[in-house]
Formats: sequence, structure tokens, C-alpha cells
Amino acid sequence: MKEVVLGLLGLGNIGGGVWDLIREFGEETAKRTGIRLRVKKALVLDKRIHGGKEVPYEVLTTDRNDILEDPEIQIVCEFLGGEQPAASWMLRALENGKSVVTANKMALSLHFDELRAMAQKTGAGLYYEASVGGAIPIINAIQSPLISNHIEQIMGIVNGTTNYILTRMAAEGAEYETVLKDAQRLGLAEPNPTADVEGYDAQYKLSILGSIGFHTRVNVDDVYREGITKINSEDISFGREMGYVLKLLAIGKDNGNSIEVRVHPVFLPENHPLARVDGSLNAVYLYGHSFKDMMLEGRGAGDAPTASAIVGDIIQAAQNAVHPMPYMQENPKPVADDWQSRYFIRMKAKDEPGVLAEVTGKMAKDGISVSAMMQKDADPDGRATLIFITHLASEKAVQRVVKALNPEICQVENVIRVES
Repeated sequence: MKEVVLGLLGLGNIGGGVWDLIREFGEETAKRTGIRLRVKKALVLDKRIHGGKEVPYEVLTTDRNDILEDPEIQIVCEFLGGEQPAASWMLRALENGKSVVTANKMALSLHFDELRAMAQKTGAGLYYEASVGGAIPIINAIQSPLISNHIEQIMGIVNGTTNYILTRMAAEGAEYETVLKDAQRLGLAEPNPTADVEGYDAQYKLSILGSIGFHTRVNVDDVYREGITKINSEDISFGREMGYVLKLLAIGKDNGNSIEVRVHPVFLPENHPLARVDGSLNAVYLYGHSFKDMMLEGRGAGDAPTASAIVGDIIQAAQNAVHPMPYMQENPKPVADDWQSRYFIRMKAKDEPGVLAEVTGKMAKDGISVSAMMQKDADPDGRATLIFITHLASEKAVQRVVKALNPEICQVENVIRVES
């Protein structure tokens, strides 16, 4: 039986979940793997407060160096969250030859290059399965069983909070603010929900997925980002009438000479695999030249699911004589600043002759053709709701048309991309 000594940087929700899983299921894991895990030190702010976990007092420390500089500790697990000091402390652990396991998508995505370089320099391992999708083994799938594929497309529901909100809005016809307050009350959304609802969380995760999936470094700032705060019940209802379901997606596509990476609300056909992923569940849909299409679905957050992925990484780190590193192309593909999509365009327009012709005429002038259209009865102010679904069109062309329309005649209220 091989013993592996661990240090935990943090003992909050996720760190506590890892401690519980090792304590409660460690012996069974040891029987299955031949590896016994021992937590030597766990970093806390105050030894008197450690989340009620049954942690021996001698394990607790308030000094990071008891973990980062201890030669007996072989694997450091980072649970601090945020960019700093997490990134610096992970870098120091790798510099000292210790493998690092983390679920920290922010620190990892912002400092991926330097962490990867240090791990390669010292031969230590860098493991981050839990950084995207919680318990869903998407990182391992891309880097190991699917490594012989050219992955052409990644589409993911990678934020459970926004998926819960959109699911409730669709099921109940409720408005965004109402459902958000419920989600906060239930603990499914943070008191400050900006990271989730404005798409930052998904942006960090797509930076990681895009980098390993397309073998070219995708910086966080390369990822186009748009949240769900402008979505209302009308958008969802009209979309459903036209056969679509709304999701916040992280989308990556390899177009040959360039890649596109974007996070924003998307209308999907009702029969798309991702369209049925409801509540706080996460899922990632992949398309590769050999395996064709595949979807992995599961719990994307929570103490226990995240702990499951982290302990899996710990075991892999302990088993591997040589730690895997994602391959990166020497000449990275550029990230495109324009892309092709279909579009749902909702507007209020004067209900009078010539308005529809003017709108479609401006679209046609920029190469945008209409696939489907729906008109609702005019309001008392004489303005009708028009909804267009376009054929494939350039993002920049659509934005030009939206800006060019005369607001005295028609007012665009929302533009949502449509994927198939």
C-alpha cells in the first residue's frame, strides 16, 4: 500500500468536502487503488473555526509554508478560490516539485501558461478536472480517451446558476429578477451573482476547455462574453413558439484557420441534446472528426460532486510516474473577432405599410436573409412585436443592421444567437 501525503490550502465548502470524502471513503479508495491518502496539514484562517469538520487540531495550520515548504507533502490541493493568492501559492508548490490539484477556474485560466511551464520545468503535475463541470470528467475525456480526435466543436452548459434561472423562467413564465431572488434564497446564486449571470464564470471555463480542446492558448480576454440579464419572459415564450429552448452556452469552434470562443444566451432547437438539460445540471457537447458527437452531463457544482473530481485527480497524480501536460501548437490559431450564426431578432415596430420592407431591405443590403418571421398584434401605442429568425449571417453584419435601423420606426429589443 502506497501512502500519499496531502496538504489542503483551505478548508471551506470544497476543501471540507474533500476532507469528508477522504475520511469517509478513503479506505475503500485505498482498496481499489492501492493508494492511501493522508492529509498532513490543512490551511485555515483560524484554528478554532474550520466548518465543523472532524479535523484533528494538529492537522490545522494558519501558515501556508507548513504546506508549501514541507518536503513530506507530495500533493497540494488548492481551495482558496479567486485569482490571488491562489495562483502564486500553486506556482510555489509546483516550483517545489509538488503536484497541484485545483478546482479554481479563475486562477487557472488567468495563469495557465506560467503554471503549466513551472509544472513542466519541475516535473510536477497540474490537475484541474474539477475546474469545469464539477463531477463531469470532461477534462480527462478531452486529454486522454479522445486525444486521437480533431475536436471541431465544444458547446457547454457550464454554469448551474444560469441554467436554473432560465429553466424556471421557461417553466413558469417568470421574469429574471424574480427567479434570481429565489435562487439566492435557495443558495443556488451568490448574494452578488455577477460572476454567474454576466457570464464570467463560463468565460473562465471556456478559456480552459478551448485551450485543451483546440491545442491553442485561449486567453480569457479572447472569449466574447454576454450574460442573461437582458433576457425576459417574452424572449423565452416567443422562442418556444418557434421551436427553440434558451440556454447560456460556452461555445468553441475550430474553423480551420481560426477558432471562435464565445459565451452568451443561445436558442437551441427543442431536439438538441443540450436543450433538455434543466435545473442546475451542467453538460458539455463535443463534436470530433472520429467520434462524431458526444455529450457528458452531470452535477457541475456542490461540495460532494466537486470533491469527487478532486479526489480522482489526487489518485491520478499519485499513480502517474510522468504527469500529463496538454499539448499546445507552436503556432497558435488566432481567435476570430467575427463568426457566422443564425439570429433571433425581436423588435417593436410601427404597424404600418412599408416598415417590414424597410427592415428586411436593410438586412438584405448586409447579406442577411430571413428564415422565419412572426408578428404579434400591435400594442395600444400602435407598435407591433416582430420576431425574425435569420439564416446564417455574420455577427458584425447583424450588429451593423441593428445600429442602422431608425428607432423612430422600429426599436430592437433583443438579439439572441441561434445554434443547431
